[in-house]
Amino acid sequence: MGNKVAVYRKEHFNAAHRLHNPAWDEATNDRVFGKCNNPHYHGHNYELVVKLIGEPDPATGYVYDLKLLSDLIQENIHARFDHKNLNEDTVEFKDLNPTAENIAVVIYRILREKIDPKFDLKIRLYETERNFVEYPVN
Repeated sequence: MGNKVAVYRKEHFNAAHRLHNPAWDEATNDRVFGKCNNPHYHGHNYELVVKLIGEPDPATGYVYDLKLLSDLIQENIHARFDHKNLNEDTVEFKDLNPTAENIAVVIYRILREKIDPKFDLKIRLYETERNFVEYPVN
């Protein structure tokens, strides 16, 4: 099984969103999503933790160069979502409700395409200090 090690990189981005299901009436949206259904949107200071699991490289001792991981997150997540209205400014959430759960899945899919599959990848996204999600859960 080797010497698998987990490494983590924490980044952040700020974004606005509205939780809303267009198939529902306003009363249902208000009941289900409450303040998060504000038609003028609301924002969060998201904290993103990217976890990679792999074996340290014998030449470097690194599982993954965390500077390179930071650059990857900056180029593919931060540049795409920071200071954006997720509902209106991004293609990813044009037809997908930007819940923390859905944002985490989208981030995972974006990064999974860029990171060698020999590394296990997990996303943890904090929407607030007390509310966070992880994907995948295995």
